[in-house]
Amino acid sequence: MSLSNQSKNLHLLSRAGFGIAAKDSFFINSHSQKKLLGEISINTPPAFLDKASQESKDIAKELLAMKGMEKTMMNEQGDTKRDIRRDFRRQSNEDIRQLSLAWIDLMVNDKAQLREKIALFWHGHFACRDNNIFYTQQLLHIIRSNALGNFGDMLKAVSKSAAMLGFLNNQQNRKQHPNENFAREVMELFTLGRGHYTEQDIKEAARAFTGWNFEKNGDFVVKKNVHDDGEKTIFGKTGNFNGDDVLNMLLENKQTARYIVTKLYKYFVNDTEIDHNKIEMLANNFYKSNYDIASLMKTIFLSDWFYDPKNIGCKIKSPVELIVNIRRLLPMQLEKPDIQLVFTKGLGQELFSPPNVAGWPGGKNWIDSSSLMIRLVIPRLIQDDTEFQLSVKADDDTMMGNYMKEMRKNMLNNNRYKIKAKIDWTTVNTVFENTKRENLMNDIQLYLVNKQNNTNTQKVVESIVDNTSREAYIKSGTIGWMSTPEFQMT
Repeated sequence: MSLSNQSKNLHLLSRAGFGIAAKDSFFINSHSQKKLLGEISINTPPAFLDKASQESKDIAKELLAMKGMEKTMMNEQGDTKRDIRRDFRRQSNEDIRQLSLAWIDLMVNDKAQLREKIALFWHGHFACRDNNIFYTQQLLHIIRSNALGNFGDMLKAVSKSAAMLGFLNNQQNRKQHPNENFAREVMELFTLGRGHYTEQDIKEAARAFTGWNFEKNGDFVVKKNVHDDGEKTIFGKTGNFNGDDVLNMLLENKQTARYIVTKLYKYFVNDTEIDHNKIEMLANNFYKSNYDIASLMKTIFLSDWFYDPKNIGCKIKSPVELIVNIRRLLPMQLEKPDIQLVFTKGLGQELFSPPNVAGWPGGKNWIDSSSLMIRLVIPRLIQDDTEFQLSVKADDDTMMGNYMKEMRKNMLNNNRYKIKAKIDWTTVNTVFENTKRENLMNDIQLYLVNKQNNTNTQKVVESIVDNTSREAYIKSGTIGWMSTPEFQMT
């Protein structure tokens, strides 16, 4: 079955971005996929998202001034260094929440939809937790700046970031006492994938990464006094290798291209029906292009097979994708924007706080009986402003013991919330202004779920639709379709 131009564009926007925005619906029929992709593939350098509060900046300066002092050393106010660090962590965590909200707003409103969408992918690929706002926003800027650039450049920049070096314990990686954590994750999670290296490769690569560290201000530094400059054998090659040499070896290995393309294919095309022939073709091109991400994504999105019906509506939206998609479809003002973080965290995806070093598993892991019920009621909660309860999912990584106590406490803390949103229904109504009344249900369905064969679900929505006026019909039909299992798919 061939798709209409509108269906192709809706599919493109749902995968290369976060779905169609109500204000942009006028071009959904007229644009070709090539033209539409060009409009959302803006790759100008992104602005740096700085959400570090003045309080965090002041405390950071105080900590830098106390550099080298004992933890118990007091300042003029009588506060110990330990107390000041605690205050910094508290304020930094609040700043990271504000950074999360700022990034979500960009996902909703920025024209560079592809950059923000693929940056969300890289955010999961280079999974990292750090409760230092300065290091966290530095890593986010690296990812967003390189999201559609060169994978090798991004890999090297991420590997030298304070957040990642700290998260993977490379400050503890010293000659004669190497810590293998950083080297292992670079190979297993960032480049080759499990099974494409030996334990000896890990041990020797860890020696190459000794001394890779960062200054308090986040600048990368190689501490030569703890770097192992002895001969090492990695992937069958012997030499006095350093960390940059290891990263170059990984990029020279075609398995890296294959591993990255496989993950991108699952994320942007289909995570249940994997076409290995297409992956091999894409990996060959990706490798030959010296890891040009933009070129790879253009090939995917402009290929006929990307629009095969089996690739449409086959992926479950992540919690962040779901919330951003709703906001694009229903332009709204939120009195308390933090409610977005309540939903995403409650559904299992907290930005800048992945569950473990492998990131969010995605796919069917997004859905269970409780999370599905929450997903289905979110649109009506937004519309009706009904008070509700929500608890968050617990962290599943035993390595993150410092977080578990707080997460368990939150599980018992069933707070009550109200969304307090003001929806711009006038803009939504203009989407269907040229649709005849008898075709409204089909057009609303196509616009929201890009399918027209959900007969049983359509009957359910029709049974609850408000027929008192055209506006009431559009409003109730829209909320009805957004409250269906089909809307959870992209």
